[in-house]
Amino acid sequence: MDILYLMILCSVSLAAIFLVVFIVYAKKGQFEDDESPAVRILFDDEIKEKEVGNEEIDKKEIGK
Repeated sequence: MDILYLMILCSVSLAAIFLVVFIVYAKKGQFEDDESPAVRILFDDEIKEKEVGNEEIDKKEIGK
């Protein structure tokens, strides 16, 4: 029965630590910008397409 009390104490302590960390980072503004990651994905795709296009041009020039 003593181990049960110990496990409850450990789990509540761990949950309290996670809650404090979440509150600290929420106050620092960690979760403010939720639009940029979605837009950043679109920019990465455009860069990859340009890189692939440049490689194809380079291969054509080498073949000539």
